[in-house]
Amino acid sequence: MGADGVRLGCHDSGGDGPVTVLLHGLCGHSGEWDAVVAALPGRRLIAFDQRGNGASERRPADLSRAAHAADVVAVLDAFGVDRAVLVGQSMGGDTAMVAAADHPDRVSGLVLVEAGPHDPDPSGGDRIVAWLDSWPRPFPTREAAAVFLGGGPVGEGWADGLEERDGGWWPRFDVDVVARVLTVEPGRDQWAEWSRVRCPVLAVFGQQGIISTGRGHLMLTRRPDTEAVSVPGAGHDVHLEQPGLVAALVADFLDSPR
Repeated sequence: MGADGVRLGCHDSGGDGPVTVLLHGLCGHSGEWDAVVAALPGRRLIAFDQRGNGASERRPADLSRAAHAADVVAVLDAFGVDRAVLVGQSMGGDTAMVAAADHPDRVSGLVLVEAGPHDPDPSGGDRIVAWLDSWPRPFPTREAAAVFLGGGPVGEGWADGLEERDGGWWPRFDVDVVARVLTVEPGRDQWAEWSRVRCPVLAVFGQQGIISTGRGHLMLTRRPDTEAVSVPGAGHDVHLEQPGLVAALVADFLDSPR
């Protein structure tokens, strides 16, 4: 179903009105959005595992952000959808931003959840890979995984992305593939992509997330018509911590006249 023939695992809620596509973050899975979907009954929401993750093809050849964005278009085509609002968290927001910049005729709105353009960070990928390498593989139990991955709704959300096999609980991604995702385009100009976005944008930040005040301010300076909301007390996984609030923000965005 994806671009260049890559297999993607998708979920369509059915429902009416404008279509919304939900995009998870790095090493994530479409099920992260289940609580948000449940809080938006009657609306048509499509979520899919991005290439290399979850139920989608695990080791695709092309891991560029353009390929991820092309998958969004391929999913819209597969479901017969002309235009959609994209909601993306973290890396999913990066994918959504590129899709909006590269395919403006297919994207009617953009909701970035703890996501946005940033300057290249040569050591950032190494830190993420080192964290992934610290995971005990496999986890002995799902409960142990949830505790290790942060506990509470965040740990539960991450643990939901694991699969049980061979007597343990395993990630549904390969660390070397994640490393390639993080390093495939070291010189990519994300701020230029941000400036090419033409649709309405809502940026949702966790007060304790990874988007610094300076970075958020620069995003709004570059695109002053961007709406922005900071969620008190929330971290990077605000969609897991506060799914009802995120759903309400998405609903307001979808229903706002433009």
